[in-house]
Amino acid sequence: MLLYLAHHGDAVGPGEDPQRPLSSLGRAQVDRLSEQAAQRAVRPGAIWHSGKLRARQTAEAYWRACNPLAEFSAARWMQPGDPPLIAERLLGETRDILLAGHMPHLDRLLRHLLADPTPLPARFPLNGLVVVEQVETGWEERWRLDAE
Repeated sequence: MLLYLAHHGDAVGPGEDPQRPLSSLGRAQVDRLSEQAAQRAVRPGAIWHSGKLRARQTAEAYWRACNPLAEFSAARWMQPGDPPLIAERLLGETRDILLAGHMPHLDRLLRHLLADPTPLPARFPLNGLVVVEQVETGWEERWRLDAE
């Protein structure tokens, strides 16, 4: 099973719009990264997002580019401050899954999956995509894409 962890693209500030949709830069970032992912044959069977507008917009870009037939829904345990409890929901999954979420949650989840106790700074690329694979002994990182 492959797990694709996508940090949402750049968002407008809360003073501009309290819902914090993607900025024009953020839309360009997720469009570019989702196209790069599609070129790498990323085809998740399910795409889950946090429910926040910027994460949903990011998830929609990957959904359109990679697999418009994938299950698409909001999921619990994906808010910025949540512990990495979504890892428990992944147990027993056989489909490839893409999670579109937030920092610092995605960094905590990545560290949890890789059993990496490394202190800050964050390992997760800002507005990027990290791919991990479930192997017999746990999880291993396969590749990543940076927004820059």
